[in-house]
Parts: sequence; structure tokens; C-alpha cells
Amino acid sequence: MPQYTAPIKDIQYVLHDVLNISGSDTLGYSDLDAEFTEAILEAAGALSSDVLAPLNAVGDKEGCTLENGVITTPAGFKDAFEQIKEGAWPGLDMPEEFGGQGLPYVMGTAVGELFSAANQAFTMYHGLTHGAASAILAHGTDDQKATYLPNMISCEWTGTMNLTESHCGTDLGLMRTKAEPQDDGSYKISGQKIFISAGDHDMSNNVIHLVLAKVPGGPEGIKGVSLFIVPKFRVNADGSVGERNGVSVGSIEEKMGIHGNSTCVMNYDDATGYLLGDLNKGMRAMFTMMNEARIGVAMQGLAQAEAAYQNAVIYAKDRLQGRAVTGVENPDGPADPLIVHPDIRRNLMDQKSFIEGARAFMLWGASLIDSSHRNDNHDAEGLISLMTPVLKGFLTDKGYEATVNAQQVYGGHGYIEEWGMSQFTRDARIAMIYEGANGVQALDLVGRKLAQDGGKHVMAYFDMVKSFCKSADAPEMEEFTTPLKAASKDLQAAGMYFMQNGMKNPNAALSGSYDFMHLFGYVSLGLMWGRMAETSLKALANGTDDPEFHKNKLITARYFMSRQLPMTGTLLKRIESGADPVMALSADAF
Repeated sequence: MPQYTAPIKDIQYVLHDVLNISGSDTLGYSDLDAEFTEAILEAAGALSSDVLAPLNAVGDKEGCTLENGVITTPAGFKDAFEQIKEGAWPGLDMPEEFGGQGLPYVMGTAVGELFSAANQAFTMYHGLTHGAASAILAHGTDDQKATYLPNMISCEWTGTMNLTESHCGTDLGLMRTKAEPQDDGSYKISGQKIFISAGDHDMSNNVIHLVLAKVPGGPEGIKGVSLFIVPKFRVNADGSVGERNGVSVGSIEEKMGIHGNSTCVMNYDDATGYLLGDLNKGMRAMFTMMNEARIGVAMQGLAQAEAAYQNAVIYAKDRLQGRAVTGVENPDGPADPLIVHPDIRRNLMDQKSFIEGARAFMLWGASLIDSSHRNDNHDAEGLISLMTPVLKGFLTDKGYEATVNAQQVYGGHGYIEEWGMSQFTRDARIAMIYEGANGVQALDLVGRKLAQDGGKHVMAYFDMVKSFCKSADAPEMEEFTTPLKAASKDLQAAGMYFMQNGMKNPNAALSGSYDFMHLFGYVSLGLMWGRMAETSLKALANGTDDPEFHKNKLITARYFMSRQLPMTGTLLKRIESGADPVMALSADAF
């Protein structure tokens, strides 16, 4: 069975050595000293390794069952969920006035990686609840907040998001679910939603659905969509759980992965719902949850890559196969371990350099969210808005690729279920699809985010990279800053291509959007590795107590800069090839 060990030392390194969070002016960060954050991560890590990880294969094998309208989760899930609730983990970064612990979002992100790496399907139950609670917190009335948030933050009640219908996914303006207004101010919700993660289960005594629907007579298309709170059980005036609402599960989706999560077809039959936010402004409210979910899904790409990588390293060190080309490394055995072979090392280094760079990217992104929310920093808000499609698209694409590479280390055993590697690959695959397929993320990046606020935020990003390279002017940093400068120029050239061609030939711009998203991702990881290289060089110069750790970081940084970052040149050439090769064939030729 696969193992998982929380990478606490690596997370602490990013939080304190690279990002210096306790020295930040973001409200609440001064309390996040290394001893405090380590205690949180140690507790979350123990829960992840000892409780959640052993249930990962159980959830994959058993899945969820639906019988007589009742969903049963895999064995052990209910007990584990109770431990999550007892530890108050779902409310780690939620407001204290509603029962949360009030810590910054960056800590929720760090802990979220550990839980998701240990058991992604399980973690989605309280992860989606967090997103639904965030939407109510941002857009709900005082009464709605008081009614739902305490129980959702404690996960006595869980939450979902209901967008997709069988005939519409990305184009939500086509939805048919209706919301009929009632005299008491409520609405009767009727329709069917599909792909609803954690749609129903046996781990909480109520499920609070956030449902997109159209009020008859409203504007056509997406402008006529509103968001509604639709509880599984109606809530009484005293806050207790009341009678069953008109909500039922039609079926559990049979999925490729995340079998431990109950992904449901949900039926709404004159269910009582309550408007959340403004009428016909449902997407504004839903995007509060969706953007948080996109950050969470980006983290899933990182988390599955980390879990798969850990096991691939163990296997590569234990499995005897062939002899090293430079001489016998294991003279007492019949063969040398896989880890001695250059191609295995290349494979593992591809994974390692991505994972550690992605972790820094994720935590930096989380710090922007904290700065935006806690300090009302509009520049940070604009920058994380720009980076959200890059985080979601690039980290899930490359995270899935990393799980495939980890599976490859096992050779034929990677294809056998008992080793558990295929689960990481299958579970990671969904992250490229849900919360907006990655092609949609690329379109959002090129079509909306680059030009947002007159291009202010992308220019700020370029200035940030330039400023780092200028400040890191020591000779020993040249091997890191030189490739980063080249990659940043590739990114700027690609952005200029879109500006010059976007209006006169939109197909040319959009055909290169996916490559641009990846180009942006490579530069962002390059910036993170540049910062980590500078951090570790200073630590070594100052006589660190752990020189091997920092030497390891420098070797990995060199690998990324020399073997991965040059991909930006190839991506730029593909972008500049334009739309001709993409659009040349008629639709009938495919």
C-alpha cells in the first residue's frame, strides 16, 4: 500500500525562509512564527499519514453506494470525518465569529496540501463545504450567515456547488433549472444538476447546496442566472434541522477516479431555496466559490504529484534492476537499485523540480489572497486574479504528468492496482477538467486576465520578475537569473503577439492560449526557484545548520533552470506559428 509523509520541512522552508511570512505586513502574519506553524503542520501531518492516507485505497476500492435514497461512504470515512471535525480543521482560516480559528488563508492552503495528498476524495467533502461557506460569507445576509455558517464551518453540515447540467457545462447560460418566486420571499427550485461532488453522504446531518437557477422572466443567457441556498433539510427558526426538502439523489456517477467522493446527479423538485446575493447576479456570487475551488484544484495537482513522487522514490531505492553503467553500486546484491540509472533519476528530478517549485507558487498565491482580503490590497487582488488560471491550469496539467512519471518508475508494477500508483494518476486526472477545464482557463487568461485593468497586473508581474533579477545580482546567482530573464522575455514576446493579433485574428491568439498558460507557468516556477536559490545560497553563506538541505535545493534549482525552463522558447515558437495550422482543416476533415 502506498505511503505518505507530510513534507513539513519543505513547507516550513517556503513559508519562513523564502516568503518570510512572519515578517510580512499582512494582518495576522506576525503571529505565524515558525514554531507555531510547525505545530499546526505536525498535527495535520500526523492526521494525514496515520488516518487519511490508509483510507485512500479503501475509498478507491469501495467507492460510495446509493441504496433506498441513502448514500454510504467507504469504511472508515465517517470516523475520519469526526476526527477532522474534532480538530476544527475545516474552520482553520474561517472567521472566529462563526466558529472558525481565524488563521490566514496561507495556513489553510498548507494544511490543505497535506490532507489532499493523503486522500483527495475524502478531503473534497470539507473542502467544498469551505467554498460554499465562503460564498455565503461574502454574499449572504446577516440572517443567512447566522443560520448556516456556524454549522458549515464546524462541518456539522456540509456544502456543495451545483452548476452543471447534462446539456451545459461551461456555457451556463443554457441551464434549464428554474426558480419560481414565492410569496414568503423564498423560491421553488426545480431541475437536475450533474457532477455534484459530495452531493449527499452519511457524514453530516444536513447538506447545504448552492444552486444556480433562472427566475422566469429574467434576462436571457448568463445574465439571467441567480444563486440559491437549497438545504437538504430545511432549517427551523431555532436553527435545528427540520423537514426534508425537495432534494434527492438520482444516482452516483461512475467515475475514473476519486471513487471515495460521492459525485451525484441531484434532482430538485419544488425544493425551497433562498436567494444568495442579488437577483440575476448569480455568477458573481458563485465565482467567489469557483475561484476558491480553482485554487484548491491547483493544490490537488501538486498534492497528487507529491504523494506519487514519494512512493516512486521509495520504489526506486528498493527495487533491484540492472547494474549502474559506471560500475557496481550494490556489490552484495544481484543487481543495483533503480535509483542508480540516469533515466530514472531524470524522471524523478522532473517530478521533484516541479513539485517543490509548485509548492512555492501555491503558497505565494495564497499569500496574495491574504494580502487582498486582510489588507484590502487591490494590487494583490489583481495579481492573484491574473495568476488563478495559471495556477489551476499549469499545476494540474503538470501534476498529472508527474503522477504518470511516478507510475512509470514502477515499470509493469505501476500498472497493477495493488501498488496503488494508478490511483494517483486517476485521481489527478479530474483536476484538469473540473472547476473549468484547462482549455477554458487558458481562454480566461488570454481573453480576460491579460487585459484586465488595462494590462496593469501583467505589467506588474513582469516588473516583479525584472526587479528580482536586478536585486539578485551576485555572481553566484547568474546561473539562475540568466535563464529566468530569457524565459521572461519569451513570455513578454508571447503577450505582445496576442496584443498585435488578438483583434485582427482572434483565432491566432486563442489557438496559442494553452501554450501561453504553460509558458506563464514555467516562468512562475522559474521565479520561485530563483527565490529559493537565493535563499539557500544565503543560508549556506551564513553557516546554516543544515547545509545538505540547502545544497539539495540548489541542485534542484539548477535542474529546473537548465532542463525545464528553456521550454518557454519552444512554447513561444508554437504560439507565433499562429492559427493557420490549427484552423486549416474544415470541420468535416476531422
